[in-house]
Amino acid sequence: MAANKLSLEWQKRPWWMNLMFSFCLFMTVVYMPFDMFVKPVAQDQEVWFGIMFEGWAAKATEPLHWAIYAAGCFGFWRMRRWMWPWASVYALQVAVSMFVWNVMRDAFVAGVISFAVFMIPTTALYRSRRYFAVD
Repeated sequence: MAANKLSLEWQKRPWWMNLMFSFCLFMTVVYMPFDMFVKPVAQDQEVWFGIMFEGWAAKATEPLHWAIYAAGCFGFWRMRRWMWPWASVYALQVAVSMFVWNVMRDAFVAGVISFAVFMIPTTALYRSRRYFAVD
């Protein structure tokens, strides 16, 4: 019975979206609590729009990252209508951030490649409106 419910849950979304849901779940339940409560401030790093924040500046932005991952987790789990287009907007921000991050480190080609790679899930999320019409 429980296996059947789990199977039905995973069938709500395509495999790649289940991967994104699993990633958001891991980040929400495992990594972000570790990052906020265990990792020392001196080792803390957060990247926003391709710019790295360290120390207390990073620690101060962690709750926002945690909230984004928690919203993604809930949105993918319940297939909420508001996830479209916001999931693709966030994924686009990640793609642009990867480009900026690499360009700031004199790695233009790596920036273009990483941008292209992150545009794959961005495009998939943008094209997935029909999955989020469940609300």
